[in-house]
Amino acid sequence: MTAGTSHSGGCQCGAVRYRAAGELGYPHICHCRMCQKAAGNYFLPLGAVMRTDFALTRGKPKWFRSSDLVRRGFCGDCGTPLFYDIPSAESVNITLGSLDDPDAVRPVMQSNTDRKMSWFHALDALPVEPDAGSSEREEAIAASNHQHPDHDTNHWPFGAQT
Repeated sequence: MTAGTSHSGGCQCGAVRYRAAGELGYPHICHCRMCQKAAGNYFLPLGAVMRTDFALTRGKPKWFRSSDLVRRGFCGDCGTPLFYDIPSAESVNITLGSLDDPDAVRPVMQSNTDRKMSWFHALDALPVEPDAGSSEREEAIAASNHQHPDHDTNHWPFGAQT
């Protein structure tokens, strides 16, 4: 990535959007129990951006103090985890899965691996479900999708004033 890199992202419903200028620092996967619970998943990918290079572009997150040092930002409407924040730090951590292009930032490290799932090494050996093709259920989901697209929009939901 270059210094001119910019990342945008937000929650699933589009109520909270952000922009981060520059390269995201220390992109990593945290396996600690607190991150597992905050993500509702087995780990949480995070990357840091300097506060001076970070801006909310739509809405405001809700915050949960997961410890005396850390607060976690999430969408109050859809619940998407968005930020890991130490208010006294010069940077804020963004959840890498909330980026519009999550493939653009590759983690370089893992942390708190003592809480990493003991069976992760076996994931690539699991059978892979075949692609379902175009079923009625998939078509109905696609036709009624309420998820915000992976890019900034002037208005969301489309046609509404925000």
